[in-house]
Amino acid sequence: MTPALEARALAVPGRLGPLDLDLPEGCLAAVVGPNGAGKSTLLQSLGGLLEATGRVAWRGRELSNLPMVERGRTCTWVPQESRFEFDFPVREVVAMGRHAHGDDGVGVEEALSALDLVQLADRPVTRLSGGERARVMLARALATEAPLQLWDEPLAQLDVRHQLEVLVLAKRLAEQGRTMLLSIHDLRVAHCMDRVLVLQQGRLVAQGSPEEALTPERIQAVFGVKARTLPGLVLELP
Repeated sequence: MTPALEARALAVPGRLGPLDLDLPEGCLAAVVGPNGAGKSTLLQSLGGLLEATGRVAWRGRELSNLPMVERGRTCTWVPQESRFEFDFPVREVVAMGRHAHGDDGVGVEEALSALDLVQLADRPVTRLSGGERARVMLARALATEAPLQLWDEPLAQLDVRHQLEVLVLAKRLAEQGRTMLLSIHDLRVAHCMDRVLVLQQGRLVAQGSPEEALTPERIQAVFGVKARTLPGLVLELP
């Protein structure tokens, strides 16, 4: 079966790789690693947003051969930081996710609802908190309906309830056939994913199921901490 997302000898000199990876359709995957390991660089390279060497293919088609409109319909990227220079209303920012579809407005209201933004829809994005702005960017990505979703640290600025809601959303999108790749820092969250990619100093040192990629030995080698399983607090949505 053709991978939904494929990279061969992907490299950014001095920052990443070369590395190979494959992700199938309907996969919820995490990329983890210490600060500066290359997680953001990897996501941007896979999304065609950063100049890199090697080969990237989306759903069996060479990224370099795809027209820009088709790129916008196929893949979306959520940046690690959400900065806005203009005071567009939240609804308009989310609707920008439909640009590659002719600004048809399809799915915008649903995206606002999914990210708990209905009450903020008419507020300027410049008057939102960091966590609220992060949810706006996720809603814009959701509105694209792109089959490939690259989210860079989507949980970092969110409170615990919204973190859980975003994880449930990502899981649901994967179950619907989308390929989800999220960069995260919480290894406990990574253990809930289908696949885990482990980066260390720009090198892909492991990929596979959470049990395969996040062994206690590898966690200590990459992150410098010991890992063990203990009973603890479990948080779930009501």
